[in-house]
Parts: sequence; structure tokens; C-alpha cells
Amino acid sequence: MENLKNIVPVDNFDWDVFEQGETYGNVSKEDLVKTYDESLSTVKDKEVVMGTVTSLNKREVVVNIGFKSDGVVSMAEFRYNPELKVGDEVEVYIESQEDKKGQLILSHKKARATRSWDRVNEALEKDEIIKGFIKCRTKGGMIVDVFGIEAFLPGSQIDVKPIRDYDVFVGKTMEFKIVKINQEFKNVVVSHKALIEAELEQQKKDIISKLEKGQVLEGTVKNITSYGVFIDLGGVDGLIHITDLSWGRVSHPEEIVTLDEKINVVILDFDDEKKRIALGLKQLTPHPWDALDANLKVGDKVKGKVVVMADYGAFIEIAPGVEGLIHVSEMSWTQHLRSAQDFMKVGDEIEAVILTLDRDERKMSLGIKQLKSDPWENIETRFAVGSKHAAKVRNFTNFGVFVEIEEGVDGLIHISDLSWTKKIKHPSEFTQIGAEIEVQVLEIDKENRRLSLGHKQLEENPWDVFETIFTVGSVHEGTIIEVLDKGAVVSLPYGVEGFATPKHLVKEDGSQAVAEEKMEFKVIEFNKEAKRIILSHSRIFEDEQKGAKKEAAAGEKKPAAAKRNKKEDEGNQVVTGSVEKTTLGDIEELAALKEKLSGK
Repeated sequence: MENLKNIVPVDNFDWDVFEQGETYGNVSKEDLVKTYDESLSTVKDKEVVMGTVTSLNKREVVVNIGFKSDGVVSMAEFRYNPELKVGDEVEVYIESQEDKKGQLILSHKKARATRSWDRVNEALEKDEIIKGFIKCRTKGGMIVDVFGIEAFLPGSQIDVKPIRDYDVFVGKTMEFKIVKINQEFKNVVVSHKALIEAELEQQKKDIISKLEKGQVLEGTVKNITSYGVFIDLGGVDGLIHITDLSWGRVSHPEEIVTLDEKINVVILDFDDEKKRIALGLKQLTPHPWDALDANLKVGDKVKGKVVVMADYGAFIEIAPGVEGLIHVSEMSWTQHLRSAQDFMKVGDEIEAVILTLDRDERKMSLGIKQLKSDPWENIETRFAVGSKHAAKVRNFTNFGVFVEIEEGVDGLIHISDLSWTKKIKHPSEFTQIGAEIEVQVLEIDKENRRLSLGHKQLEENPWDVFETIFTVGSVHEGTIIEVLDKGAVVSLPYGVEGFATPKHLVKEDGSQAVAEEKMEFKVIEFNKEAKRIILSHSRIFEDEQKGAKKEAAAGEKKPAAAKRNKKEDEGNQVVTGSVEKTTLGDIEELAALKEKLSGK
């Protein structure tokens, strides 16, 4: 009550205005609005300004920029800053001073992007080192948050050495340099490698200036390829070729080294600019040939493993880095050249005999056939002349058949020694490769390691019997099996063949005999040595006609001497046959002489 006593009424209070709802008194409304507007900040759309956080929750952040109304920004735009609190100053981008509801529209993300783009360009111009947060992996590299902008970090720009696991970098904050900006597409490329290259370049120069052949350095296995290993010598790369990894054979460098392994290497060579450095690993250990047993000599037996196969032979490793060659000819006593793969394969453990040994040239030749006795040492007792054996057909030639009686023992059956009776033009008519055939040893050529063999000798010579059957003048039934220009081949009994010239194939009616025709033939020549029988069909009826004429003439003059004339007729037939034989022989001899002269 005491306070009320001290209240003094306003002398100029306008009760009428108060009753109408006006409370401004003598001050105009326009003046008050003007005064209020002057107390607020003047802002423009599409502008970045600073504001103060007045309140926030899980979804929104209220920001006061000194405008007549506060703006609301999504909390998602401040996810990068989990420590945001009331009173913090933040930069915002004015999207619009008022929307349809009169609300101020702000964006913190766009404000960061706008400011970040200026910041990024400034960092590129000044070659500044900046920090960035690696957000995730992407194709070919990583995505890095730099000033709120998503920049690209290529995989090749992460480090000076190849990166095998990109995931270990996700979530890390690292230093970078901006190396490229695409203003049109707003793309930024950053590099971490660029920060350490300058330091490495100086380190590289120091290492290169001190390089010397034969120098031993420690390095790290940087990369492994099928042809060699790249070694990081501390900013300088060198290559160990696969052949310089080990004294033994290496299929792949991974058998010797592993990635990131630290090893000692020796410098073998480098170019004038020292950009290509050849390194060696095996050179750090003595050559295996130098450690080879000094007592090892030709004729000794050794054991080893097949490491390389070729058609001409196999390389046997008898100790790491010490190899010998077994030529295919030293794998078997047989003279039939085959592929080495027929005898062994890679990985086989074998025993062999040293044939040659050159320690200076570091070469050795081996053999495995020497583990068996030479089949030709006692050939005269094991395969004596006249002995009979089973053989296997290996090959054909126009003049005979090559066969193998056993491994290393070969022989030839001449085409003339295949059959007593058949006229064989090519051995394939008689047998086939791979077939078994019975043979008899005819001759031994030990020097050339070859036997002369025969097949027909296993049977008696039928021509001894044929000589008594196919006598000159005898008549036999035969079949024409082949007709040639010079005559026809005739099949006779007992599997023997004869030959008849065209004039001896004329029938009694004047027609010519044809193939497959069966008829009687008279023997007009028999040659046992040449195994030749000459036949005639026409001679049969010709001789009969001659005999009939003689009988008629003898009947008129000397009927009483019929029997005697009959014997004379038989004699005449023989003479006639011999005359024909001579005539035919003359023709053949003339033909042979003509060929001989033509040849000369």
C-alpha cells in the first residue's frame, strides 16, 4: 500500500486513446517501428553471416543472426561437431529472409561449403598443408572431408609405396596438400604422398650418391611380380630379377620372399642416372658349385630331382644350384628317339651316372641307361646267327621293316626276306607298325649296332618243291588277279604267282583274257633263283594244233611209228618252250640294258 501512495498520475495521459487500444501516447507507431528496425541487422539473401546458437535439440538448432526473427537449422548439418552448445557462434547461409510462413531460412552446410571453397582455393594458391578426415573408401581411392567439402584422395597419392589395405585409413585424420581443383565441377583432389615426397627426394639423392657395385644394403620387399622383386632401399627402388634370387631354380619369387619383408641385398649394376638399380640376393651366399664334393668324378652315381623337362632331355638338381642334363639319348639303350617325357616328369627323384663333369664351366651331363648293362656287349651269345626271336615292328621303309627285339637291340628285315612266295611292293602290305613278328638272325653288325633279320627263313624254301611241280611244259589252273600294261599276274596253286605277257593271254577264239578270269596256263619258264614263273594260256591250244598236224603227217608216212613220234612231240614242246623262254629273256635283257644306258 505504501508503494501505491508514491505513484504520481500522468498529467497528460490520454484516456480516450487508451480506451481505443492505443498505448503509444504521443509517440507515433511509425516512429517506434523505425526505431525497432534500426536496432536489427541488415541482411541479404544468398549471404554468409555469423549467428549465435540460442537453443538446440535432437532435431533442430535455433540461430540468432540479429534479424527480426531467428532461423532454424537441421541438427544433421552439425553432425561433424558433436560438442555444439548454446552460445556458440556458427556461420550460416541465408537462403531466404522469409518463407511463406515468414520464417528466416538458414543453412549451416551451405555456409561451410561457400567458406570452404574459398578456403580450399586459398590453400592451393599458398601450397598450404591442411588437415582432413578420411570418411570412406571409393573406387580408386578415398573420400576426405576438407573444410566440409568432399575431396578425392587417389590410392596412388596415399603413400609412396603401394597400399594393399585401404580400410585401415578410414576414420583417420591426416595431413594433405591440395593438388588439383576443378572449378567447373567443384572437384578437389588431395594428396598425402606429396607431403613426404620432398623429404624422400632428398633422402633418395643421398642414397644414390653413395651407390657402389658390390655394396650391401638393407631393403624392404615393396612388390612381387612373376619376373622379380622390387626392393625399397629407403626412397630408391631396385629390382632383384628372379634369376638372382637363388642359385637354384625358382618358379615364382614368392617361394623366396614375402611382402614387407626386410632383407639384405647386393648392388649388381645401375645405369648412368642410377634410375635402374639391379640387385642380387643369391650373390650374398657362395656358389653351390664351389661347395660341390671335390671327390665327385665321372662314373659316380648321384641322386637328384627332376626340375625342368624338355623334349631333348631333363635337368636334374643334385644339390641346390647344381644341375646336370640327361639327354634323351642317355635315357635308354634303344635307338628310337623319343621324348624325355616318356621316361620321367618334373618332381621325380632319380638316380643317374655322371658322364661328364666340368667344374670351371659348371656343367654336368648325366645318364640313366648306364645303370643297366649294354645289350650289345654280349650280342653274339644272346642273339647268335640263326637264332629265332620275337620282335616288334617299329618303322617301315621302302626296302624293309625295322624291328626291335628288346630295348636297345634293333634289326632290319629286308623286303625280300619277308615272304618266299608273295611279291611285296611295300612292307605295309605284309605287316603293320606295333605288330609282333617272328624273326631269325641272319647277320650281326656290332659296330653299327644293327642286326640283319629274316622272316621267311623261319619256313623251308617252297621253291625247292615248286621246282618239281611247275616244270616247263606243265599245265596248271590259274586266276588272273591283276592286269598290267606288260601283262597279267596269275595266281597259281600253293600260293605262288606267275606272269603272262599280253600275247600269251589270247584265247583260242581270239579274245583277250581279263582280270578275275580262271583258265589253264602252261609253264614256259621257271627261274628258282629269281622266283619267277612265266606262263602262257595261248601256248596250250597252239601246241595242241601243232601236235595234231604232226600226228596227221606221221599217220600218212609212218603209221607204224606213232609212239615214237609222240615222244618226239614232247621233246619238241620242251624245245619250243625253251625257245619262247629265250625270246622273252632277250626282251627283258634288252629292256634292262636300255634302262642301264639311259641311267648312264
